[in-house]
Amino acid sequence: MDLESPRGPELWLHTPGIDYLNHGSFGGCPRPVIEAQHRWQWHLERQACAFMVGELEPGLDAVRTRLGALLGCDPDDLALVSNATEGVGTVVRSLPFGPGDEVLVLDHTYNACKNAVDVELQRRGGRSVVAKVPFPLFDPAEATEAIVAALTPRTRLAVIDHVTSPTGIVLPIADLVARIQARGVDVLVDAAHVPGMMEVNLDALGAAYWTGNCHKWLCSPKGSAVLHVRRDRQEQIRPLVISHGANSPRTDRSRFRVEFDWTGTRDPSPWLAIPDAIDCIGNLWPGGWAEHRQRNRALALAARDVLCEALGTAPPAPDAMVSHLAAVVLPEWAAVPGHCGAWGDPLHDWLWQKHRIEVPVFAWRGLRILRIAAQAYNHLGQYRRLARVLVRLRAGGEATA
Repeated sequence: MDLESPRGPELWLHTPGIDYLNHGSFGGCPRPVIEAQHRWQWHLERQACAFMVGELEPGLDAVRTRLGALLGCDPDDLALVSNATEGVGTVVRSLPFGPGDEVLVLDHTYNACKNAVDVELQRRGGRSVVAKVPFPLFDPAEATEAIVAALTPRTRLAVIDHVTSPTGIVLPIADLVARIQARGVDVLVDAAHVPGMMEVNLDALGAAYWTGNCHKWLCSPKGSAVLHVRRDRQEQIRPLVISHGANSPRTDRSRFRVEFDWTGTRDPSPWLAIPDAIDCIGNLWPGGWAEHRQRNRALALAARDVLCEALGTAPPAPDAMVSHLAAVVLPEWAAVPGHCGAWGDPLHDWLWQKHRIEVPVFAWRGLRILRIAAQAYNHLGQYRRLARVLVRLRAGGEATA
């Protein structure tokens, strides 16, 4: 597999001369998808009333149909939301937690989602319980056992990341969902990175709740995500904004459908451009989405190995737990002086300012983590350059390309 040549770099709008190794944070939207979004916006503005009242609902139905086919579920079980954090917040806000109730989260859980849990439970007299998942780790079973062991008789919900944000590891989600729900505890899967990253069959997974971003690896416009609620749990799940659907007399579709499809006036173009993103990325390779996912994963693994060899560190997770993201633990010498920047470590700002390499570096649980991402526009030479820059730090010299 060719990992040296990017595919369609001209499709993205990156500033020339940068090595953008951080698709995982905010995704990236190709030109044809942005153009599709703009066409929807222009179409809306030509006759907003006709669009919002007559065209929007069938347009959203068409989007859910495409997503249902991609995610392996009935489209009527999907609600369109702005991001996975909103999906998590929607579920947590809707559930009837009371004093003493617990929600299980992970120490790898995305901070915004943990905040959503904590704020809601504190308001109701409950609390979150944090399962400590080993890292580095050598076997997926280590993660499973640590998470299941943290359940208690008071656990009412488990919020489980499929792909963790700080460490980029892929958790054995099917096993976790089966074991946790067998204990009578519903699972909310935070699958922020999953759409477009790996094959999904939500009906087979059977999680009570699942939410994922489309604007990351599916490459749709920012502000497009999806929430899946199992049919037997939909009655209690309400959108964060209550609008006309709450007392709608309609009987042609479920209350779940009616409430989530209209929460007030907003720009629906990020959602409506999702099918264009599915087609754009799927057509990059002769083998379609399967080849795209395979190439990204192979590139992430190869790049991780290049960095680990340069840094003199071992991969912190087995290959089976890596997809399009890979984290490496930085040794003490891989550091630069300075104050913590936006990513929490001055090395991030230094790599960007001095070498135009965009890659997140941050402190997490006593470790310093560098997390790479692999997308079609990336190639192995970019990670080799990053490795050379880091190695120069050990020699005490100014890093050069």
